Formats: sequence, structure tokens, C-alpha cells
Amino acid sequence: MPNQILVVGSSNTDMVVKTQKLPAPGETVLGGTFLMNPGGKGANQAVGAARLGGQVTFVAKVGNDIFGQQAVAGFQQEGINTSYILTDTEHPSGVALINVDASGENCITVAPGSNAHLQANETDAALQTASADALVLLQLEIPLPTVEHVVKQAAQQGLRVILNPAPAQELPADLFQHLFLITPNETEAELFTGVRVTDLPTAKQAAQKLHEMGVSNVVITLGSKGAYFSTGTEDQLIETATVKAIDTTAAGDCFNGALTVGLAEGQSLPDAIAFACKAASISVTRMGAQASMPKREEVV
Repeated sequence: MPNQILVVGSSNTDMVVKTQKLPAPGETVLGGTFLMNPGGKGANQAVGAARLGGQVTFVAKVGNDIFGQQAVAGFQQEGINTSYILTDTEHPSGVALINVDASGENCITVAPGSNAHLQANETDAALQTASADALVLLQLEIPLPTVEHVVKQAAQQGLRVILNPAPAQELPADLFQHLFLITPNETEAELFTGVRVTDLPTAKQAAQKLHEMGVSNVVITLGSKGAYFSTGTEDQLIETATVKAIDTTAAGDCFNGALTVGLAEGQSLPDAIAFACKAASISVTRMGAQASMPKREEVV
């Protein structure tokens, strides 16, 4: 049986408009198609992991509104443990406004709502009940003090902590030493290390700096090129399949959820990354965030 996965993060409702091109500042673009989908980095990763066979518990905070109620019902349908999802009676559920162009590129604006009010102590109950071999997966769409608390508490319990540092923001220097694995993209890796990641040699430089900051394992996602990993003693570029992307909105979330599932099943890091690349390459061929997450039988 795979190890437990504890995802701590955000839940949003995505309002998506698909158009031929993204509007420039001050420009109105007509002819779009509107979709409303469940989203949020934490929720996306939880659903992505659950569909691939992960035993997922999700810790989050939603508003006391229809968006929050629908989100929790959706998680339950996916087989996710929702016992630690809290309801915020003072703030609405999070909402994201997403524009997607004909090539699959997107721009996103998020109103975090209740996500911004998930407090550190509100995660303790879930951490206290986590199994000794559980993996903890986090992102940065909830308050940074909450992220810090979960990372340090989980590490103190001996749990493996995976941080997907998105959306990009500065992190406390003492946080990195508590991470089992960090999964930045090129932009995030540059923010932390000062190294502009444009190719394999610069990815190696950035990974080395992250090791020096205390991270045991580094995976830098490189979009259509795949993902580069380093353990400090081993490193490799894992390539991904070439596909026609129509919506890249949750590709990174799919990757992180799948990577965590692979590790929870005891796969080696290279094999787990290859599994995650396959899942992400499927997700970008579909519209939506959680709607694009593949099921296990599709990732062969």
C-alpha cells in the first residue's frame, strides 16, 4: 500500500476565458469561451495525486459559500480525506481569473479569500495524525508563516517534506534545510539562487546552490524540456514527451502530485520524475486545472 500523502494548500474556483490571444494592458479581446472549474495549487495537486492512486489527505480552508461546498464535495468524490478542511465564516472561498490563448499560454490573477487565513495551528491536527512514512506536499498560496510551521513541524516528526515554491516568493533562509525535496521552475530557481536557468549547465548551477542552502534533493522543472534533478551525488535531465499543448494552467501541479505519488509508492527519484513528466504531458492536452488531471490507467 502506498504511503500517505498530506497536501497542505489552497483551494480556488477558476474562472477561465479561452481566446485566440492574451489581451495587452487596456485591450479587450472578444470571441472567448468561458469555463468555470475547481482549482488552486493545493487542490490541484491533491486531486492529481488521488487520481493516480495516492492516499491523499487535504488540509485547506474554504469559505462558507457555494464555491467552498462544491470544492469539498468534489474532493470527496475523488476519494480524498477532507476531515481537515476548515470552513471560514468570515472570508469567501478563493477565486482565480485565468486567460488562456490559442497556444495554451495563460495569465492568472488570484483573489485568495479564505486561503489567506489558514493559520499555522490549524494544520496541527492533521500533522499529529500523519503516519511515520507520510509525505507532506506544500505550495505558496497559503500564508508563509503557515508554510514555515508545517515544514518545520513535519521535518521534526521525521516526515519527508516536498515544497513546490509557487507562486514565486522569497523564503526564509532557514526553511531550506528542512526540505526533503524542492521543485522550482526556472523562474523560481533563479529567485532563490540568482542563477538564470536557461539550459542544463545553469540548471546544475542553480541546483548546487540549493544544495548549499540545505535542500537534500532538487528537481527543476523545465517546461517542454522535462525536469532536471540533483541529489548532490547524482543528477540527470528527465525528458518529457512532445505534445500539442492547449492549456498549461495546472501542468506544474499535475507534475508535483504525480511525483509525490511515485515517491509514496517507493519509486526512485528518476522513475518518479519520469512518471510525473508523463502525467503532466497528458494534462496540458486538456482544458482546465483539476479537470485536466489524468487517471492512473492513462499514465503508462
